[in-house]
Amino acid sequence: MNMRKDFEIRYRIRQVICAILGVCIAALLTGILVERRIEWVEAKMSRTQETLAKEVLRFHVLANSDSEEDQAVKLKVRDRVLAYMEENMTPELKEEPDAGKTRAWIEAHLDEITDTAGQVLKEEGFSYGCASELELAYFPDKQYGDIFFPQGEYEALRVRLGEARGHNWWCVLYPSLCFTDTTCTVVSDEGRKGLKEVLTAEEYEMVTATSDFKIKWFFFGDNGGNS
Repeated sequence: MNMRKDFEIRYRIRQVICAILGVCIAALLTGILVERRIEWVEAKMSRTQETLAKEVLRFHVLANSDSEEDQAVKLKVRDRVLAYMEENMTPELKEEPDAGKTRAWIEAHLDEITDTAGQVLKEEGFSYGCASELELAYFPDKQYGDIFFPQGEYEALRVRLGEARGHNWWCVLYPSLCFTDTTCTVVSDEGRKGLKEVLTAEEYEMVTATSDFKIKWFFFGDNGGNS
């Protein structure tokens, strides 16, 4: 009788151990699969960012510091520089925008852009100077209205005010997401259309519905858009 009872106890213990091991193994495998899936989705987003970076030109104004005065003049410089570009770009470039031509125009007018920013600083009584460059720069993840730009390197017109250590302001010069709404809270239909024209349907979906995009690609992968 005791031998049978001992056998039943040992059998139940083995069952519990096997169940625990099964749960642990399943959890481990699930964790590995989830981690690899996340890595795959992030790699997909990274490739999309690289493509996106080739199709957009950003505008970046870096304030001298985070003081109230420096931050206020940063926005005045922003407005004046945007107004200068809108007023002086050729009608052809406005009607049929092109990334390469936009870059070339900005590069040819960097001195004028710097002078425009410097004039604002002078009018407002600031003693520090400014500089303008067209360069490749790293940007963190950024939400622009309801459009998302993933972190990575983008080409940008950068206007540095003074020591350029304060919070910055940015928008997208091409496609035109600056001229129609300099507060960067609402993306116009015109700007959205311009962005859609230079991106694939998948890339456009990625920057306009990032959370849904991640979830869809995580669960469905390449078949996520086929329903």
